[in-house]
Amino acid sequence: MQGRVPLAYTVPSPGTSSDPYVRTERTVPTRHRERASYDRELVHSILDEDYICHLGFVRDGAPVVLPTLYARRGEQVYLHGSTGSRPLREADSGEGLPVCLTVTRVDGLVLARSAFHHSLNYRSVMVHGTAYRVTEDEELTAALDALVDGVVPGRAADSRRADARELAATAVLRLDLTEVSAKVRQGGPSDDAEDLALPHWSGVVPVSRVYGTPVPAEDLAPGTELPAYLKGR
Repeated sequence: MQGRVPLAYTVPSPGTSSDPYVRTERTVPTRHRERASYDRELVHSILDEDYICHLGFVRDGAPVVLPTLYARRGEQVYLHGSTGSRPLREADSGEGLPVCLTVTRVDGLVLARSAFHHSLNYRSVMVHGTAYRVTEDEELTAALDALVDGVVPGRAADSRRADARELAATAVLRLDLTEVSAKVRQGGPSDDAEDLALPHWSGVVPVSRVYGTPVPAEDLAPGTELPAYLKGR
């Protein structure tokens, strides 16, 4: 079953969107600025294709980066966590937790004739901001549904929602999409002219996420059919 992974994109030039994200000092890269984009639709498309992010913050004066589940709803990203985790406790304060969130999709291995020019085709998003804990019941329920559906679309409606005990052990952070940028690399290798005659294969190896055949639980009730949303992914 193939994942939701298009292999080719037309990257909008910065400023072509009618409502781009505003550039800031932190969202303008120091290298390959031509790969940066602030197009809102591009940012959303990259975020909506994945469900694992890396969340960076400072703890006791040292940087920490944690992988976690996320889901986008409008101009907010929701992050899954435990009520006992350090970042969740810090985000529960009135000041929130300053964070940097990153998401990266690898679309190809770029093999050049020289080791120096090897690269990746990728699409990435970086978000700077302050994360706050979600405490309002309606927003929390919607965020948890989005997190489940972000991994398997349609699954939230086909599973039991968290009860009061489970909700007490679960926490969700909200991060506004305000200070945001995307960065994209596409195309083949950039070999130097003097290397073109070298006898080494050069090109791109496409990369995509592939899902295997679902394996039923050993205690699955007999006759329980595979849900439609798992067929043909």
